[in-house]
Amino acid sequence: MSATARERPLTPAGRRVLDVAAALFYERGIGQVGMELIAAEAGVTKKTVYDRFGSKEALILAYLRTRDERWRAFLNERLAAADDPRDRILATFDAIGEWLRTNGSRGCSMVNACAEVPDPGHPVHLTAAEQKAWLRGLYVELATEAGYDDPASLADRLIVLHEGAVVMFSVGRMAHATDTARDTADLLLR
Repeated sequence: MSATARERPLTPAGRRVLDVAAALFYERGIGQVGMELIAAEAGVTKKTVYDRFGSKEALILAYLRTRDERWRAFLNERLAAADDPRDRILATFDAIGEWLRTNGSRGCSMVNACAEVPDPGHPVHLTAAEQKAWLRGLYVELATEAGYDDPASLADRLIVLHEGAVVMFSVGRMAHATDTARDTADLLLR
């Protein structure tokens, strides 16, 4: 998406398009959803979709960024509720469990999009990599605040637990995956 398109506030029709596209992309996959379907479901013309977003790729990136913004806000609310730095680390696992139960039956939207777009240089992969780097950075920050000796190494372990829990919840159908990851993180933090 161009910087101009990203900076422009969404019109009500543009918001509807993005909301519809987000639901369809997440539930059906980005390759299974065409612009015609998005336009029809949003109650707009295909021209309106292209006028606002420019291309399907730009709409996909807007979807991924918007979903990531929602996740970050959700996670930050849960982190703000935990006082102890160690508890803040564990709160990330509580948050991902809650998120998956309410917003994520198909797992991570970033991983799902990358699975559909094989080119590692594609903007979808770059967007996903930015999101994962942010999460790893958050774990480094939390581990540093909690006073652990090697925050970067601990962050690597925590993000692997986090991402593994997401996969096992959605693909492995392990309803308690995030609880297991939290318990494992708790052991790691002792």
